[in-house]
Amino acid sequence: MTRDLSRREALGAIGALTAGVALAKRAAAGEGARETRASRLKQSVSRWCYAKIPLDDLCEAAKSIGYKSVELLSEPEWPVVKQHGLDCAMANGFGQIPVGFNRPDNHDKLVADATRTLPLVAAAGIPNIVVFSGNRAGLSDGEGIANCITGLNRVTPLAEQHGVTLCLEMLNSKVDHKDYQGDHTAFGAEVMRRLNSPCMKLLYDIYHMQIMEGDVIRTIRDNRQWIGHFHTGGVPGRHEIDDTQELNYHAIAGAIADTGYQGFVAHEFIATSETFAAMAAARRICLV
Repeated sequence: MTRDLSRREALGAIGALTAGVALAKRAAAGEGARETRASRLKQSVSRWCYAKIPLDDLCEAAKSIGYKSVELLSEPEWPVVKQHGLDCAMANGFGQIPVGFNRPDNHDKLVADATRTLPLVAAAGIPNIVVFSGNRAGLSDGEGIANCITGLNRVTPLAEQHGVTLCLEMLNSKVDHKDYQGDHTAFGAEVMRRLNSPCMKLLYDIYHMQIMEGDVIRTIRDNRQWIGHFHTGGVPGRHEIDDTQELNYHAIAGAIADTGYQGFVAHEFIATSETFAAMAAARRICLV
């Protein structure tokens, strides 16, 4: 009985997934009929939000909807997106969210990992890789900034050599990542100013920065030169970016495009509705 039930569940899951891909194609067809001009922004989806969906199926659905990238992928996954004619706009990085460049004890390991990883990322044609400040653990922001600069200065020459941009992610320390140090745009912007490398930028996560500081559009305009990538997510809850949450993502997307930004805006939210329909709706919201 258990085996039969498991088989029925598996067949049900396969059927749901197949129906979901078909729904994504139907949503894309309808969206394409409404789209009268090319969008000024390239859009991507973050892999980890759809971890239960096989990557091949996620890529098929994303491409049908009109996405150009599936991102935050590890090395074995990079060739899969290419097989579907998609980019990987951002590779998973070296280090971990709590263990980053703000502590000198981490630098040798991070530099060694960067030395191995950056040539591979470049060879795969991936433009960006995410890096982290690490947790405070009692450090002042001044110390954290100085230590990040020291450590990243050991990596940026290699990034420049290979044409890969390191993106320091800004995360909230209030809800999701307690004690994370790079939790305000000012922290990251100061690191960028003092490093002044063409291959060192901020990953400005709109969800996280709305929680920490708000004033999203003005902050994007004021710090555009330091921002290399964007992530989205509904506030509160990190769900759909629709009218159930507090941000106007269509206006934010327009403000990003108005700066002349040429990179990707990646959706990084957990859908509470049908997954592929939510993906299609997010893309439509950010068509500007």
